[in-house]
Amino acid sequence: MGVTFSASKSDGDSTSSHGVNFLDLLAILFIGLKLTGHIDWSWWGVLAPIWGPWLLAGAIVAIVGSIALVAEWLKR
Repeated sequence: MGVTFSASKSDGDSTSSHGVNFLDLLAILFIGLKLTGHIDWSWWGVLAPIWGPWLLAGAIVAIVGSIALVAEWLKR
């Protein structure tokens, strides 16, 4: 029982469906708990499900880029 939004192209050939993922629901839950006073976390922690994946992706890109630079430097 999930929330989904549908959009179809103007030619009617295909439809795509976008649902609310787990991290979105977790962020909504944390925000609700923060606003009702059930948790006293900082807003950084409450909003972590929103910005956390971006931070993780950036860290992976930085690590892979660093490894590539070191590998290129060692080839010389």
